[in-house]
Amino acid sequence: MPQAALPLRHFLLALAVVAVWGTNFVVIRIGLDHLPPLLFATLRFSMVLLPMAFFVKRPAVSWANLAAYGVAIGAGQFGLLFVAMKGHISPGLASLVVQTQVFFTIGMAMWISRERVQGFQVVALLLAASGIVLIAVHGGGSATPLGVTLVLLAAASWSAGNMISRQAGAVNMLGYVVWASLFSIPPLFAMSLWLEGWPAIVQGVTAATPWTWAAVAWQAVGNTMFGYAAWGWLLARHPAATVTPMALLVPVFGMGASALLLHEALPAWKLIAAALVLTGLAVNMLWPKVRAWRAAAATT
Repeated sequence: MPQAALPLRHFLLALAVVAVWGTNFVVIRIGLDHLPPLLFATLRFSMVLLPMAFFVKRPAVSWANLAAYGVAIGAGQFGLLFVAMKGHISPGLASLVVQTQVFFTIGMAMWISRERVQGFQVVALLLAASGIVLIAVHGGGSATPLGVTLVLLAAASWSAGNMISRQAGAVNMLGYVVWASLFSIPPLFAMSLWLEGWPAIVQGVTAATPWTWAAVAWQAVGNTMFGYAAWGWLLARHPAATVTPMALLVPVFGMGASALLLHEALPAWKLIAAALVLTGLAVNMLWPKVRAWRAAAATT
């Protein structure tokens, strides 16, 4: 039978989460005006860990699992994403390209389980890949080849984190992210010292404005504490097939906020690329649900 729709209040909560996650790319860009990207990422996870570690219980998973997730998401996903957004790709396009993590996750899962790729997944991947190629070709000032590559690597790191978190089983995702941040901070700070240097770190901190620190705090409070807690709460009460399609709106909010607040141009090629990527994501996410509806209708 078809899955029930979200009640209005729950729908609005899910909408608020994806709005926060989407507009967060604009917030990242604001923080990068003064902070070096790797230092910014370090501060982000530091604010996630403290003071939340004193209030959120460590989930019953191994330290090795937490460490692997922390490195993949911290140094991998956000470290690379922040570096890319420091002049190599616009916030709107970054919010779009990073969603390719869906396909990296599918590829990793199939490689591990030896499952065959299904036809609809091939179609979805080709659509999304066409959009990414269009971005790489026409990026201009909005995206350099380096920026697209770094965000794709960030998406791959995100998918690695997804696979690691699956091995942890059913855990409190907020607590999982908080305690995994313990292992995100050291590699990020070490890379900041090595690649950005102590003088740049000092200059970034001293030049930071209240808006800069608000951007850092929003990474922890809005993006992580509210986002993961609310999303986990929804997934605990509704089927994943009902909740997860809402994530398709993340790049919509990302590109919209970037255009509205940062005056990012939206030429035709960018809208076409967004349509291709979002259509690919929609086909991949929604086709199994459509197929289940058709099967249920055929048996009634």
